[in-house]
Amino acid sequence: MLPPALSHRILIITDAWKPQVNGVVRTLTTVVQELQDMGHIVDVIGPDRFRTLPCPTYPDISLSLLPRRRLVRLIEAFKPDALHIATEGPLGMAARSWAKRTGFAFTTAFHTRFAEYVKARTGLPVRPIYAWMRRFHGAGQGTMVATQSLRAELTARGFRNIRSWSRGVDLDLFKPYPKTEFTHLPGPVFIYVGRVAVEKNIGAFLDLDLPGSKVVVGGGPQLASLQREYPKVTFTGPKHGEALARAYAGADVFVFPSLTDTFGLVILEALACGTPVAAFPVTGPKDVLINADGNIGAVHTDLRVAAMAALGADRAACRIHAERYSWRACAEIFLSHLVPLMTVPAAD
Repeated sequence: MLPPALSHRILIITDAWKPQVNGVVRTLTTVVQELQDMGHIVDVIGPDRFRTLPCPTYPDISLSLLPRRRLVRLIEAFKPDALHIATEGPLGMAARSWAKRTGFAFTTAFHTRFAEYVKARTGLPVRPIYAWMRRFHGAGQGTMVATQSLRAELTARGFRNIRSWSRGVDLDLFKPYPKTEFTHLPGPVFIYVGRVAVEKNIGAFLDLDLPGSKVVVGGGPQLASLQREYPKVTFTGPKHGEALARAYAGADVFVFPSLTDTFGLVILEALACGTPVAAFPVTGPKDVLINADGNIGAVHTDLRVAAMAALGADRAACRIHAERYSWRACAEIFLSHLVPLMTVPAAD
């Protein structure tokens, strides 16, 4: 833990950064702003500062090309009090290598089920990838995870020194707007919001026999193929800000078909807009939805059963539940898990 101080110099290294739009970027962007509002000096080193090449099978993601030398200069120039490595990509690996070589302490976070994503795209088994990730994170002084179920899963896979770090939602932006969106579509309206990519399992939603209409909000590598395969579905493309919030609020149920997310910020955003959530009983949805006060949606191994049950949820209870998630609290927890950039025994 960092010693008490009015201001710390905090450096975050991440391979997921603007202009990418995903849960990792939204989390880091908001936490950085909260930390700065608290008086801390925060810098983020992302791919935007390096030469990059498109990620194979996902060209919207840029991978830094041979970043080590420049990254080291940037780290040493900033002179951080604490170092956090957010991702396991080229920047994360280079930062980890530098910290191990110099004997400096750092923390990491487990944001993405990288092993499952690789399997979904290539068919490669997850076990050796998890072994590599366990070694990557094991060199740090703590790995932050978003849910208790993920913490238990990673512990069972041999990860150690795991630290709980929840998420938040912008309650001023995401709120119960009047239902003016999608009024031209037959109801009820079932909506998906997020990246349109194979690992999101969107087909499980689009294949459901549901009344009314289905809407997909977002962009990604699978968008064109899904538009061709499901011509009766409304694809809006990406939405941001108030337009996104109004899309949530205009739907009757938010369907979250992913089996691989570690949290799912979109779940909180939907709930904050008063829209109940239907999902599989997996990490993320079950942590947010199960045992909630009030009827805020449904989880079930049959996604159709969950979607139909969510139609009867209490939209006011959805908003009340979302109000429990604060970005300021999220930033304070993050800060409490950071460690001083002090010399530690080398480990691997």
